Amino acid sequence: MNLTAQSVWDNCLSFIKDNIQPQAYKTWFDPIKAVKLTDNALSIQVPSKFFYEWLEEHYVKLLKVALTKELGENAKLVYIIKMENTYGNQRPFTEKIPSSNRSNLQPQELDVPVKHKNPELKNPFVIPGIRNIKIESQLNPNYNFDNFLEGDSNRLARSAGLAVANKPGGTSFNPLLIFGGVGLGKTHLAHAIGVDIKDKYPEKTVLYISAEKFTQQYIESVKKNTRNDFIHFYQLIDVLIIDDVQFFSGKSGTQDVFFHIFNHLHQNGKQVILTSDKAPVDMQDIEQRLLSRFKWGLSAELQTPDYETRISILKNKLYRDGVDMPEDIVEYVAKNIKTNVRELEGAIISLIAQSSFNKREVTIELTTQIVEKFVKNTKREVSIDYIQKVVSDYFQMDVSTLQSKTRKRHIVQARQLAMFFAKKFTKASLASIGSQIGKRDHATVLHACKTVDNLAETDKQFRKHLEDLTKKLSQ
Repeated sequence: MNLTAQSVWDNCLSFIKDNIQPQAYKTWFDPIKAVKLTDNALSIQVPSKFFYEWLEEHYVKLLKVALTKELGENAKLVYIIKMENTYGNQRPFTEKIPSSNRSNLQPQELDVPVKHKNPELKNPFVIPGIRNIKIESQLNPNYNFDNFLEGDSNRLARSAGLAVANKPGGTSFNPLLIFGGVGLGKTHLAHAIGVDIKDKYPEKTVLYISAEKFTQQYIESVKKNTRNDFIHFYQLIDVLIIDDVQFFSGKSGTQDVFFHIFNHLHQNGKQVILTSDKAPVDMQDIEQRLLSRFKWGLSAELQTPDYETRISILKNKLYRDGVDMPEDIVEYVAKNIKTNVRELEGAIISLIAQSSFNKREVTIELTTQIVEKFVKNTKREVSIDYIQKVVSDYFQMDVSTLQSKTRKRHIVQARQLAMFFAKKFTKASLASIGSQIGKRDHATVLHACKTVDNLAETDKQFRKHLEDLTKKLSQ
């Protein structure tokens, strides 16, 4: 059998995929490219030195097992690093080659961050002719890492946030894009990174701003003919945090000015942190050149917290407020409010208020009343698991059948409907929907949504299925 670098790497990936979490696979293995195969050595290209170090630290055993299965006991792995000029320590199984030594690789479009041209300029605001400017960071010190509890749903984003806070502009997580649904802690995490950086590096200029406010400032600068001053101001920031970057959708002037600011900051080794309610792949009306830059660093998703994490969040809140509450009350709140950390904390605050201000004993009856208000007053976001169960029951099949690889028409249509409703009723990214409904990719989900729209127009029976399920899921 004629082995190629791609075929060997594909086989390694299918083994690796079965042995790690989907999110970790997407982050650390999707970006790798197989380059060449010589005898028993496979060369792979990784985006940066940080990436290589992470693989060596966390996945070298898994890589060794996978590659040994393909190429035998003497298998070797060679890393080609896309944007580095330095040799690192070599291990017996792996080697590291900077791509600058390889003439047959395409030159990367990304400029390696450069140091300040003028080393004497310690404080970027001491500029001839301009008086010292004091920039308030606009950070909320209450949003910190201590009260951003770690769980399976946020581990990657939180770890990346800590890495950025330890070494702003010095990791491959630049930009760091944190995305996820409402109330899952995007703003909290963005502030926590900023607060931690200010603690560790007081001399750095950190600025938090919402995308909406950034846009208003830009419009104002155009009105007053001070666009250049606006750009210059933002180019002086060391750590720029922009919240709700999806707000830039359709605003071409704001996108253009942000593009120039982003390039300048990135090339000068400054850190950019963004939050969004969507993954880059799902953002509408954002220019391609910006989207490609969003993908340069790491996109980390905040997912709905699991039961254990919800319990921890509630207990942490009670502990910080110095309040004791029976275990069964905490469990009841955690079981019934599932989709949103903000609602979870809101419910426990209401219970604390009822017990301290109204001198009411916190009973299950009182808790039920308060939780019902929260669940009723907020548009319920159904989970992808629930959608799959409703669709499977409707078509009288198991969820495992719905998720299977079969191409039988009625099962394919059920699966496509589940994907369509997941996109419609949840804030999950296309990639996240695909991975939860039968380990598909985001392109399959996109295709499913288009197919459902087309069939709804042309097939009467299918339209009835769509209407029935819409009613069931909207109840």
